[in-house]
Amino acid sequence: MRALSWLYLAAAYLFIFLPVAVLVVFSFQDGRLPVPPLQGMSLKWYEKVLSDGDLMAALVNSLIVALISSAVALVLGFLAAHALARVKLPGSVLMRVLIIAPMTVSTLIIGLGLLTFFNQIGIRPSLLATGIGHVVINLPLCFAITYAAMGDHQKNAERAARDLGASEAQVLWLVSAPMLAPALAAAFFLSVTFSWDEFIIAFLLTRFDVTLPVEIWSMLRSGLSPATNAIGSLVFLVSIGVVVLAEIFILRRRA
Repeated sequence: MRALSWLYLAAAYLFIFLPVAVLVVFSFQDGRLPVPPLQGMSLKWYEKVLSDGDLMAALVNSLIVALISSAVALVLGFLAAHALARVKLPGSVLMRVLIIAPMTVSTLIIGLGLLTFFNQIGIRPSLLATGIGHVVINLPLCFAITYAAMGDHQKNAERAARDLGASEAQVLWLVSAPMLAPALAAAFFLSVTFSWDEFIIAFLLTRFDVTLPVEIWSMLRSGLSPATNAIGSLVFLVSIGVVVLAEIFILRRRA
């Protein structure tokens, strides 16, 4: 039975990571097509990707959008979670449902809705519009993670801080946020990962300054190339790096 469990676990990991492994291996393909057989190993496609001005600009755009939108979503989600967890309001359950609702809606629907709304109020497709869209899809995630991490021991610490004369802003900044640091870090890094990889909203809400997934899509329109595998490998590496950083931060906080 134990051997069967290990076999199942190995099959599950193989199913998950085999496509990524194939992507990485054929990013070193010396030939012009990322298909078997493997025709030698070369770093020329990575050199081509790193020297491509459009790709590097798209990469910087993705980083800017991911970091700023995730920070905004985290702040808004934290404030909303703190308010609904600490203050009893009429219809608070409905408010929580409405905040989390975008997680159940297709990003295509959200993107089309934002595109229509922005056209009505005069916001043109841009990185700003994309950033707002990423806040919309990441705020429910930040809210859910933060709200789930709030407990009575934090409430008692906040009450004690108020009794000692702390203002509400000081309670949030000096008591609530530090006690929720692991949850806030997890929410932020997950938001960065989702924003970094998000395509549909970025495709609908950008025009000239595009994010990396949109730039990769434009490359794929001209056919398969080991260069697309190379940039895909770099994207995967960044995503893994973000997750590892989040895990290290959370483990250190717990220690």
